[in-house]
Amino acid sequence: MSTVIEEFEQIVDGEWKLGSIAGKRPSREEMVRCTQALITRQCIYSSSPGLGRTYELIRAYSSYFEAYFACMGYRLIVSPRDQMVSLSVPQEQARYDAAYQRLSKEQTVVLLALRLMWEEGVNNQDVQEGGIVETTTGDLIDRIKSVTQAAPPDERPLLDILRFFQRYGVVRVGERDRVERVSPLMILPGVNVVAPDSFIEDLKLWLANPEIKDQKPSQLKVEESKPELVISVDQSDDMPDVDLSSFNEG
Repeated sequence: MSTVIEEFEQIVDGEWKLGSIAGKRPSREEMVRCTQALITRQCIYSSSPGLGRTYELIRAYSSYFEAYFACMGYRLIVSPRDQMVSLSVPQEQARYDAAYQRLSKEQTVVLLALRLMWEEGVNNQDVQEGGIVETTTGDLIDRIKSVTQAAPPDERPLLDILRFFQRYGVVRVGERDRVERVSPLMILPGVNVVAPDSFIEDLKLWLANPEIKDQKPSQLKVEESKPELVISVDQSDDMPDVDLSSFNEG
């Protein structure tokens, strides 16, 4: 019995009527890789190393991938302006893919600062092609201080956190300037998918009113790039639960 759905066969056989790609049509292996890549990496860009063809295929056959991932409870986002395809987790739906992992308080605060800096860059029209906001680790540290009124992570832990988020298409970390002792950062539009508005508002409220940590933690839903994972802030850090349901990028 074949394990391949009919729509998959139509695409690889060149009989798909709802989209096509110029040049060579995809092989079975490429179609499988597209699905696996988007599951393990929430955000894929045309410029993602080694994934340019994957981006083009998902965009060209978006109606197929949209239906496929909808069956898993995820929403496909195609953003030609940002040259990005990504998976979003609808926040109004119940989740049953209960593999759990913890995000530390420092990771969550860094994610919050990145999201705010990206939004400010967009609002100020200080954004590069592909929806990228350029900054440095020095500016990020200043933003973390202003948001939390507390000391930011040290340089090495901060870089480790940034590389963690880099795997999920949130940010790209450049080579460290040994004179200025900062690293250039490119905040990618995927940060808006990974950390949506509801996440930002809830965390800003929590930071502004730390007494709410004595209340029952709210179920804040965020998206992380392995959509089968549910990642939440470690409660030992006295922060509310955060469901991260989608993040990876090597």
